[in-house]
Amino acid sequence: MSIIYVLIPIAMLFVLIAVGIFFWAVKSEQFDDLDRQSVSILFDDDVKQNPDDSQTKRKQD
Repeated sequence: MSIIYVLIPIAMLFVLIAVGIFFWAVKSEQFDDLDRQSVSILFDDDVKQNPDDSQTKRKQD
């Protein structure tokens, strides 16, 4: 039963830390643009092709 006197303050400390991190994220505008990351996966990045890769492909053809 005495372990509960240790676990309750630790649990409360974790809750306070989680609430503090949440309010920090809201204050630093972490949740302002939720759509950018979800849409960015749909578009290909412009990848520059290595000159060595294009020459290798020509030699194989």
